[in-house]
Amino acid sequence: MRLLFLQDFLDLIFPRNCLQCGRALFDFEPCLCTVCQGSLPLANFHMRAFDNELTSKIRGLMPVSRVMAFLRFSKKGKSQKLLHQLKYRNMPEIGVEMGRLFGLSLVNERLQSEWDVIVPVPLHPMKQKRRGYNQSEEFGKGLSKSMNIRLENLLERRKFTETQTKKTRLQRLENVEEVFDLRNGGNVQGLRILLVDDVITTGATLCACANVLLDCGAKHVDLATIAAGGQ
Repeated sequence: MRLLFLQDFLDLIFPRNCLQCGRALFDFEPCLCTVCQGSLPLANFHMRAFDNELTSKIRGLMPVSRVMAFLRFSKKGKSQKLLHQLKYRNMPEIGVEMGRLFGLSLVNERLQSEWDVIVPVPLHPMKQKRRGYNQSEEFGKGLSKSMNIRLENLLERRKFTETQTKKTRLQRLENVEEVFDLRNGGNVQGLRILLVDDVITTGATLCACANVLLDCGAKHVDLATIAAGGQ
């Protein structure tokens, strides 16, 4: 009872508003109101995870498995605003919420039994220290909670790379070459892995990470992101 009173008091002093539209949130709404949740540009790639425009994008970069994205990315659209808030406005809760919502969709399709572990794409330690968190890990936390699958940081980024935003497909591939490695003590032998990131454009980063995991003995690696971009 005291906790509920305290929460009501805090909400009165520091009102919680939807990060998309600014409306006041109900207690059951973590950071997006129900209206904004219902208007998200869902991609539904998990409904045809083995054969969609994302699987064709990564074909030839890694053994093709499931490739999924929760949202469709569009410039100046809702997905871009959410990703910008997540990465540059110190709002890790957005990543957790996107993971939670996407995880519920995957559970609805009875896919949660397909993976043993969720692995986020790592940030370089310098970049993570500056941001304060890894947005891909926050997404993974939400997925982990919804699907009851453990989250493990099994990869590390050995080199600091330039941003991929304005690079061509070839430049992106070259930029992540030999960047990732398995963490010391990490063991992925025989594991079915869901590798997660914030956005997929060319797929270069995700495929570089996936190939490290496969080379180290993972049974298979599926890919999931918050949004799917162009190119």
